Amino acid sequence: MSDTAAVLKRRLGRTDIEITPIGLGTWQFAEGKGFDRFVYDGLESQVTNDIVKTAFDGGINWFDTAEAYGWGRSERCLAQALSAAGIDDDDVVVATKWMPAFRTAQSIGKTIVKRRMCLKPYSISLFQVHQPIAFSSVKAQMDAMADLVELGLIRSVGVSNFHQSWMRRAHAALAARGFPLASNQVKVSLMNRSIETNGVLDAARELGVTIIAWSPLEMGVLTGKFHKDPSLLDSRPLGRRMVMRMQIEKSRDLIGTLEEIAAANGVSAAVIALSWLVNYYGETVVAIPGATKVSQAEQNVMANSLKLSEREMEAIEQASCKFKTKLPFGLQG
Repeated sequence: MSDTAAVLKRRLGRTDIEITPIGLGTWQFAEGKGFDRFVYDGLESQVTNDIVKTAFDGGINWFDTAEAYGWGRSERCLAQALSAAGIDDDDVVVATKWMPAFRTAQSIGKTIVKRRMCLKPYSISLFQVHQPIAFSSVKAQMDAMADLVELGLIRSVGVSNFHQSWMRRAHAALAARGFPLASNQVKVSLMNRSIETNGVLDAARELGVTIIAWSPLEMGVLTGKFHKDPSLLDSRPLGRRMVMRMQIEKSRDLIGTLEEIAAANGVSAAVIALSWLVNYYGETVVAIPGATKVSQAEQNVMANSLKLSEREMEAIEQASCKFKTKLPFGLQG
């Protein structure tokens, strides 16, 4: 049987920034327009406000957004929700990302003003390169990021979806400027444990880099609700529906294990999946599940403090070990 404890914060990489094991991902705040409508429907502003307040009041102290999430819409909605909840800049950690597609490193310095305007009055604690697809070298991108740290426009630098060799390049380039690489945001979940076989986890531990797991619940598949009622898929945006159908059959045995442990702990399968993820790898992996409902934000809060027993952790490890297989690592979302 498991027990709960107060949420202990972790250092973000080798920076002085402290974050809870679970933060809140905010792609769903992009208002369901443009490309984003294929992934998330738009949320009412009051729902967004309630989700952010619930997460923060429950102890979650950091929120992850991106330029590409509605091209500023998610950033603005997050800032508005934080303000509506009366949260001070000093009490929250905000992470966002620069989209490098069809751009050079010069764009980092040119677009930071807009990122800060969208998030105003909140500062950028972590600024990440969203994908490894820029027209400039990793070194040029990291030099541009280091310039922003020196100017006091951001506090730390991260990358996203970088394989281990590119992560090492980013780390080396920043180290030459006297700064750590804080994080690498990649896809990690009980259904995608490829960081264990593609070198990313080993490199992160060696370099002191935090791994931020995006899509830790596989767009809801690991909650088990779609296994019980596949018709729920019909109401999901097309992009999500196509991926999730392929995942449901592969995960039936895993879901059975999660639900058994969840019942013993009086929580949901989602809480169990998240708790395992942010504890199995020590303090190296943190996660940013999203939330489109207040109840989902409440589950994220529960997972921050739930500690599973060694026997429960091992049962989940065994049920998910087939997902360690090395997968193609590149543009993953």
